[in-house]
Amino acid sequence: MVLPEGFVVPPWYLLVPVIVILGSVIALLWALEPPVTDRTVIAFAPWMMFGASLHVLYKLAAFPPSIELLFTAPMVYGVTAIIAGAVWIVAIFLHVGGLQRTISRFVGIAGTAFFTVFTVFTLFLSIENGTIAPFWPVIAVVVAGIVTAIAWVALSLWFTDVAATTGATGALVVFGHTLDGVTTAIGYDVLAAGEDVPLSLLLLEAGAALPTAEYIGAGWLFVLVKVALAMVILGLFREYVEERPQQARIILALVAAVGLGPAVHNTLLFIVG
Repeated sequence: MVLPEGFVVPPWYLLVPVIVILGSVIALLWALEPPVTDRTVIAFAPWMMFGASLHVLYKLAAFPPSIELLFTAPMVYGVTAIIAGAVWIVAIFLHVGGLQRTISRFVGIAGTAFFTVFTVFTLFLSIENGTIAPFWPVIAVVVAGIVTAIAWVALSLWFTDVAATTGATGALVVFGHTLDGVTTAIGYDVLAAGEDVPLSLLLLEAGAALPTAEYIGAGWLFVLVKVALAMVILGLFREYVEERPQQARIILALVAAVGLGPAVHNTLLFIVG
């Protein structure tokens, strides 16, 4: 009831190496203990989007059959984490050697480059197939930006300590989940897209059962719940961020990825038709 449909467990000869390599990357990062700040979390935002672009390319059958299962859900998350973690390790050593001023800058630039290249390739395939449709994705990003701004202003006015403590990390959490909510709502109400996550589908069906569905669609309830949930999580994490900022920001980064990754996946999927 919780996991989305379409989860694929690849054969052992792909699964085991990914688990071993991912575990090794995590262990090395644990030993290196790099600083995790607001800048670090924001630097990893492009990597969250990069994973989404890989999964969209899988759905477009852009990868060779021998490795395409690496980019199914949830394997694509592990693959993305390996690449991003390896870049993070390289950035740490470059910083220690004096070749890079800040770790987060290298991570952010590399992530932006990866995401840009693979997204351009996705758009190229869409143009080649004559299926590109950017209107609703652009609307989704604009609406999500406006809703995020309103939510963040409200948080800053009524819960100033929460906004100040969580900072840019908190803003990314709110934006990621807002964009996920808006793209899901547009997909459900406008583009007749299906919803794979059972819990999300329950919310959408609940919105469809309300009298307002005839006038403003069913997705507004899903957006409201996503935004409210993100803000509640930030409120619950305020003290944790103050007491153990590194650990708290790592967890909040994962929370942001759970929203931003699917949101960008939806956005790119709608663009490519």
